[in-house]
Amino acid sequence: MLLEKIISISGKPGLYKLVSQLKNGFIIEDVTTKKKVSIGNSSQVSLLDNIAMFTFDKEVPLFEVFENIAKNHDYKETISHKSTDEELREFMGASLPNYDTERVYYSDIKKLAQWYNILHKAGYITPESFVKAEPETVEGESAEGDITADKAAPKKAAPKADKPATPKVKASTGAKAATKSTHRKMG
Repeated sequence: MLLEKIISISGKPGLYKLVSQLKNGFIIEDVTTKKKVSIGNSSQVSLLDNIAMFTFDKEVPLFEVFENIAKNHDYKETISHKSTDEELREFMGASLPNYDTERVYYSDIKKLAQWYNILHKAGYITPESFVKAEPETVEGESAEGDITADKAAPKKAAPKADKPATPKVKASTGAKAATKSTHRKMG
């Protein structure tokens, strides 16, 4: 799933796709309307890839919660974010059974249901979207072997050769340089 490109902007409804970065902001595209807009650096942007839900034992990435919701609802739309609090709690219990009831608020569950439905309407929720991409390998080589070999032998900078200490000589002309002063006009 391409959650690393999907963002939420504080103060703006909906989800957006990060198109490119400018020196003073970002170009974003609304997921549902496909309308492109630029926003400034002062906007509070949250990547969905970095968001997690609290459980009693660990934090579960939003990607996994969306996958659980999709499997429970056969990759179809789920309940509305305008449902009652009791329905939202039941929805959350089915999606993430051991979620922390004290640290996950109703507003978080509403946002989760709304974001899931937005992504579903935009075509991001499909059975293929939750398949994790395997790194490409060349015949006879394993991807893990290449990665561990790179990590095991990090490149080190060559040690600097010790230079003999030489006294620094100031270049000067025969006469001493006069100190420059700025003359101010008085009166």
